[in-house]
Amino acid sequence: MTAGASRQASRRRRPVAVAGFLVVQVVAAVFFVGDAVGDMIVDPTSSHSIFESLIAAALVLGVVFGGVELRRTLERMRTQEAALAVANGALAEVIRAQFADWGLTAAEEDVGFLALKGLDAAEIAEIRGSAQGTVRAQLTKVYAKAGVSNRAQFAAFFVEDLLGEALVPPDNRP
Repeated sequence: MTAGASRQASRRRRPVAVAGFLVVQVVAAVFFVGDAVGDMIVDPTSSHSIFESLIAAALVLGVVFGGVELRRTLERMRTQEAALAVANGALAEVIRAQFADWGLTAAEEDVGFLALKGLDAAEIAEIRGSAQGTVRAQLTKVYAKAGVSNRAQFAAFFVEDLLGEALVPPDNRP
């Protein structure tokens, strides 16, 4: 299992675990409230009955709070996942538009995307079913059209767009 798949599975398990604890709390609250009501019917003025009723009320409030927080957490997770999907799609579109501006061929675009994903020439050649020399020649053309001289500069071109002004020291900002 990849690290990303493992994180995604963990993100799915956490709300399920919280929901499971919430169900256990609800069952305990129902039992405890029933017990407190029974004690109040038998002896409503005893300190034991009053204390048990207060604890039952606190338990019910805790269950309600936990349910509200679980709902908020799940909604926040859905919102963040949607934003991440949009950002991933937007980045791919930005890269495609830049490739079009540079006039890359379809093969050069494929090689460029694979290079941005971190694959080396041998891996790209294997995926594309071509020779390593062909891939190296295509990478050289991609770098030339991009105005860079190596893979690091090529990747940095896109990272700089993502970071924008984030790395400019505060003294040097306009």
